[in-house]
Parts: sequence; structure tokens; C-alpha cells
Amino acid sequence: MSEEIRSEDKDERADRLASEIADAVVDGDPDSVAQTLAELHPADAADALEQLPRETFETVVEQLGGELPTEILIELRDEYRESAVDVLPDEAVAEALEELDSDDATAILEDLEDERRDRVLEELDPTDRADLEQRMEYGEETAGRLMQREYVAVPEFWTVGQTIDHARELGEELPEQFYEVYVVDPGHRLLGFVLLAQLLRCARDVKLSDIMENLESDISVDLDQEEVAYQFQKYSLASAPVKDETGRLVGMITVDDMVDVIQLENTEDLLALSNVSSADGSHTVWDSVRARSPWLAINLFTAFVASGIIALFEGALDQIVQLAILMPVVAALGGNAGSQGLAVAVRAIAERELQGTAARRAVMREFLTGIVNGVLFAVGVAIIAFVWFRDPELSVVFGAAMFATFVWAGISGILVPLTLKRLGADPAVASSVFVLTMTDIMAFFSFLGLATLVLL
Repeated sequence: MSEEIRSEDKDERADRLASEIADAVVDGDPDSVAQTLAELHPADAADALEQLPRETFETVVEQLGGELPTEILIELRDEYRESAVDVLPDEAVAEALEELDSDDATAILEDLEDERRDRVLEELDPTDRADLEQRMEYGEETAGRLMQREYVAVPEFWTVGQTIDHARELGEELPEQFYEVYVVDPGHRLLGFVLLAQLLRCARDVKLSDIMENLESDISVDLDQEEVAYQFQKYSLASAPVKDETGRLVGMITVDDMVDVIQLENTEDLLALSNVSSADGSHTVWDSVRARSPWLAINLFTAFVASGIIALFEGALDQIVQLAILMPVVAALGGNAGSQGLAVAVRAIAERELQGTAARRAVMREFLTGIVNGVLFAVGVAIIAFVWFRDPELSVVFGAAMFATFVWAGISGILVPLTLKRLGADPAVASSVFVLTMTDIMAFFSFLGLATLVLL
């Protein structure tokens, strides 16, 4: 490949290649498309294809037929991979399933409708079909769906030399990537593991039982993928074994799959905090509307609740117009304070940092933070209000309401997600609606309530 291409910015390169592929599609030249894709790393080829409009992309896949490389297919984002699988003939999909590791093959199967999935499975070898059918029985987003069946497991009485010879004899059944050899008892239950690097350092006559290490992870087939990712992060794992309900070794998960899971979970939390259920560059306007409108409807309801609080003090607003001018300031600052505490709390919950006494310390920290910030901003806004309106009583009311709102925002920002977590709900999804509504209600009620008591 030329120096010009190598030195080119990756984004610019993807755009240029996408343009070349689109031109080849218009010219009806699938050979040129195939040649361009073959010169690229599968991930870079997938990036180039994802720059295409959905219709053009589907035309590319259709023109290539079964010639779309399997390595590129599995690198595509979910939306584009599903479109590709829809266009590919059943025979091409079945061939891809046979070439892929079992975990990647499961991802392809998940894209298929039930009827077509049955047709494709019929094309497979009976052993592979039985394995994939069993994997599809595991729940979505569990370790059973993520794991691959290819791994190396040996008895503890074997030597290093026997283990190495066995791995060589596995041939195509040997995993493409693995970092550990698992040691099992006669019932195929896990006893420990030997790092591949340790295996290569030892003499052939050394017994595995002498160099075997204990397992840190504890992953079962029904464990949620978020918990699996947490164990990978906690124990700095490169791979981990997966057990069934009886404790037998049934699969292995590698860190490359966990990178995808961690990114997916973080993205879901980020979008959930903004009350958006999904986002993708390939989504249509209608997809975006369906994803966002339900939460906007909920926010509409909560906004009317806050408006109802304001309506209770309609008389005060009629008599003191300055209240209407200052009221949005209390609500805006309080809302921002609550959002800050909420973002920190949701992230800490996802990282398992708010458990036991740590949760109590976090509540106290946010409470004290609310007090300190409340004092600082209460004094500041009171001075501004006095300079603006020359009314000391109004300034005191304004400052007191700001202080109460900051303290309330700090407490609700941490207690709401903790409470939702205890009740079994997802804090990232539901917390922001409650926190922002409660903060607005406190801001309006404290400011207008104090104004009614003091100024009228």
C-alpha cells in the first residue's frame, strides 16, 4: 500500500474509500469493491462500508454475494451487520457461521428471524448446529451468549510436555486467541489454570498441578454481561472460564469481547442519563423520534407538576414581579447541581463503588457538598439580587431558597439512584426524571413559599 495511503488520516481514508466503493457500485464493478476491501484490515474495511448510505451498503453486499469476507462481517456495527445478513443468501450465512468462533457465530444468529435461523442451522454440521442451538437457549446479554466453546482443558496430572503436544494436536479446534490452559478434574470441573506464558517457560516434565494457579473469577452461563465485565476489570483478566449450573467448564470469554461489552454498557448509561434509549448514525428520523418521544412525554408530565407548584403562589407572583424574574435562576442552578451529583452517583454505582459503608460516606459527602455550595451561591445570588432590586428582604429570601435547593439537589442526586438500585431498577434510566423534577419542585416551593411568608 502506498505511503500516501498509510499517512492519510483514518477518517479521511474511510471517507475516500467509501466514495470509491460507491462509485464502483454505480459502475456495477463488484470486483473493484472486493479488491479494495481485501487490501484493508477488516476493521478498516468495516469503517469504510459504514460510511455508505444504508441502501448503497446493501447493494454492495448484494453484489458481492457470498464473497463478503467473514472477518469484515463480524466487525460491522450491529445495524449494518443485520442489514448485511438480511441481504446475504442462506448458504453464505451458514458458511460464515462455520468459519467464525462460536461466540461470533452466536452474534450472527441473533440477527436472524426464527424461521430463517432454522433454515440456516439446517445447513450446518450436526455438531455445530447442536452447539449453537444450545447457546441460543441462554438469556440475552449473559455469559452463555458471550462465551466461545473453543478452549484448552487438560487433567491436573498431565505434564507441560503433554499439554503442549495436546494443544498442537487440536489443530483447527485450537482457539485463535487464548491466554490460559484450564485444569479440570475427571468430572470436567474447574480446578485452576496455567498461564500460557508460564507453560512455555517450564520444562516438559513439570506437572501442571505444581504450577497451577487458583481462579479469581466466578462466571456462570447465566451471569449478566455487565457483571462479567466487572470481574474482568476487577481482576485484570485477559480471559476467563465459564461454568454451567453444575460447575462444569463449558466455555471461555476473552477480553476482546469484554471491550465491546464495556463500551456498550457505558454508552447505554450515558444515553439513559439523557433519557435517550438508542442512537446510531444509521438511524432514520422515525427511529430517533420513537427513541426519544416517550421520555419527552414523561418530562412533559413532570413539567406540569412543577407548573402546578408555581400556580399555588399565583397571588405572590401577581404582587411581586421580581419573583418571576429570579425564579428561573433558582431552578436552573438547582437542576445543574442535581445533575452533577446524579452523574457521579450513577457512574459510581456502575463501577460497584457505592456498596456498604461506601454508600453512607457518599451520601454524607454529597450532603456536605450541597451545604458548602449552597452557602457560597446563596451569598452570591443574594448580593446580586440586592444590587439589582435594592430589596434586602427579597435578597435574603432568594439566598435562603438557593441554599435549600442546593442541599436538596445534593441529597436527591445520590439518594434517588441508590434507592432505585435497591428496588431493582436501573438508576441510569429512571433517576434523571425524578431528580430534576424534585429539584424544580423544591426550588419553586422554597422560593415562592418563603417569599409569601416574608414579603407578603
